[in-house]
Amino acid sequence: MFLVAVAAAAVAADPQQVQQQQQQPQMRMSSMARSLLQPPKPDCPSSCSVRCGNNWKNEMCNKMCNACCNKCSCVPPGTGQDTRYLCPCYDTIVNPHTGKLKCP
Repeated sequence: MFLVAVAAAAVAADPQQVQQQQQQPQMRMSSMARSLLQPPKPDCPSSCSVRCGNNWKNEMCNKMCNACCNKCSCVPPGTGQDTRYLCPCYDTIVNPHTGKLKCP
């Protein structure tokens, strides 16, 4: 019964109003839009400069950290190995040649 009433209301709609609605431009999402379900991408250079601040191979640390950050979209807080687990992707990337962890 309800469906019949809805269908009758749709048929009785003003044809001019329907035509105006169809002519309105369709909104499109820009390529820069991100899903609200995804966390925002971190600022890799500044996050990695903090992470590698105490490292004695600062330049190499920053290079590897930025590569890992771009791939994983996260950088663990702090400078030590004890916080690696907070970013699972960052914690599991291994160097294929040496088998050692790639991300500082």
